[in-house]
Order: sequence, then C-alpha cells, then structure tokens
Amino acid sequence: MPTFDIVSEIDHHELTNAVDQANRELSQRFDFKDSGAVFELNEKELSILMKAKVDFQLQQMLDILRNKLAKRGIDVGCMDTKDPVTNLAEARQDVLLRHGIDQECGKKIVKLIKESKLKVQGSIQGDKVRITGKQRDDLQTAITLLKKQEFDRPLQFENFRD
Repeated sequence: MPTFDIVSEIDHHELTNAVDQANRELSQRFDFKDSGAVFELNEKELSILMKAKVDFQLQQMLDILRNKLAKRGIDVGCMDTKDPVTNLAEARQDVLLRHGIDQECGKKIVKLIKESKLKVQGSIQGDKVRITGKQRDDLQTAITLLKKQEFDRPLQFENFRD
C-alpha cells in the first residue's frame, strides 16, 4: 500500500551556515561596526539569541536573519520570535525555531485528511504523520490539499513509497 510521511525538520548544517553568514554581515555593516551585536546559535534547543546595544538594532538583525535563512533554504515560517528584553547595557531577543510535528498539529493534519473525504488514512507516529492510501493519486491529492493549508510550521513530504 502506498504511503508517505509528513515531517517538519530543519537542516542543522544550513542553519549553522545561515547564522554564520548573518554574523559576518553584522561585522561588515557600517551601522553595526564595533557595536557588539551578535547572533548566538543554541543547537540543543534550536534557538538563536540576538544581542545588540539598543532595541531598534534587534529589528534590523531580525531582518538580516530572515534573509539569510531564506537564502539557505530554511522556511522562515518556523521562526517564533519572543519579545525583546532590554536593560541599560544591552538588548536581547530569542528566536525559537519550531521543528517536529507536535500532537496538536498532527491532530489538525489527520482531521483535515478525514474531512477531505479522500480515500486515505492518517496516523500520528511520534513527531511525524504517516498517510496511507490504496492509490498513488489519492496520496498526491492529499499532498496538494496539505500544501494549500496554513500551519504554524513548514511541512515536508518524504518517504513516498508505492
């Protein structure tokens, strides 16, 4: 029986490259020269900490980060920006990168598949959703349906088997 998996993953190597490029751009830009502004990647939690002297620089840094992530093929829809924290010395802002399909998103996907009346079934398996059907065309229709929907994280479709 044909199947495919729906996942939400971030390429760690590309993420590291994007943060490095963003830091390099900060060091070359005139308005950020010797300001101490920096991007720090936390690979365990998949978050990026932005540090700058003042609050308005954080907005510029966020634009730089979005640009670099998009150029490296990482969907910026996975970014969850927290509120900036400022004090007299510096301003900080956390950017969390959502990955994996949690229970709530998985249930939303399965419910959408059931409501579409397609001849496919969805099942949540950890941090991915497996879609199973009798015909390949039904699975391709399900992929098209899911691509049209808005989710809080980017979805990838992989492991398509006949």
